[in-house]
Amino acid sequence: MGFSTLEGALHEPVLQEEVLRLLDPRPGGVVVDATLGSGGHAVEILKRIGKGGRLIGIDQDPEALRRCRERLKAFSRVEFFQENFSNLDLILHHLNLEAVDAVLMDVGFSAEQLETADRGFSFLKEGPLDMRMDPGPPLRARDLVNDLSQEDLENIFRRYGEERWSRRIAGVIARERTARPIETTTELVRLVEKAVPRQFQHGRLHPATRVFQALRIAVNGELEALEGGLPKAFRALGPGGRLAVISFHSLEDRIVKRMFRGWAGEGRGRLLTPKPIQAAREEVGRNPRSRSAKLRGIEKYRGEAGKKA
Repeated sequence: MGFSTLEGALHEPVLQEEVLRLLDPRPGGVVVDATLGSGGHAVEILKRIGKGGRLIGIDQDPEALRRCRERLKAFSRVEFFQENFSNLDLILHHLNLEAVDAVLMDVGFSAEQLETADRGFSFLKEGPLDMRMDPGPPLRARDLVNDLSQEDLENIFRRYGEERWSRRIAGVIARERTARPIETTTELVRLVEKAVPRQFQHGRLHPATRVFQALRIAVNGELEALEGGLPKAFRALGPGGRLAVISFHSLEDRIVKRMFRGWAGEGRGRLLTPKPIQAAREEVGRNPRSRSAKLRGIEKYRGEAGKKA
């Protein structure tokens, strides 16, 4: 995502029609939207499953749930859970649901989180270095930036951000924080720009993009949640059920690709997307956030009955 694309169009769900074709929600179906966001995908799913259907909506951000309760109040049979999708099994157990017809996971952060300066997600807005999707846990981005060793910071930037200049950036941060703590997004951006050679600061990506991505992933345990949540989502599907995942960077997509191919190779499911679906040029022009989105889907074979959560 580049300078302009990070502040993408609000509220417009990414790959909406493609998601609906892939999930194929039908009247009376039971569907899990494991990352509600602002409810854009949920609205269209609810229209298709009708009054006899049931939507289980999950998001770890209480603000997202507040928005969705308002947006979806006209629909019946919607249940909301403030939870991480890695705990999908516990939610379904609570509901006494042994299987569902479809699960959607739109991985990553929302445009609304990005637009809210005091959440600290955006390098284009001044705010505290927070980056928590769920404001409950105490760990914030500022804690990592100020408390981790230089080596650990470098590893985070390299592993989660695939940042070419991770060593230089970590070094500058380690030196600067000896004078005073680094507290705001703009302070961190200034240090990244100080570390990255000037000739590499004018590409498609803002020089702080990968550092902010890496810190957000580390603060929220995003890759671990995806590793843990995907098998639970697939296990929750009934025979013929479908799982669709939208990811926004290569680290996530690799996990999804590996697991989906593994289940297909074991004869447990059928790949619906041999290659990921990406947004058409028209959608990217309308909603720049969709540029980096990749959609993958898998259908559980009918011999693979859903297991009790």
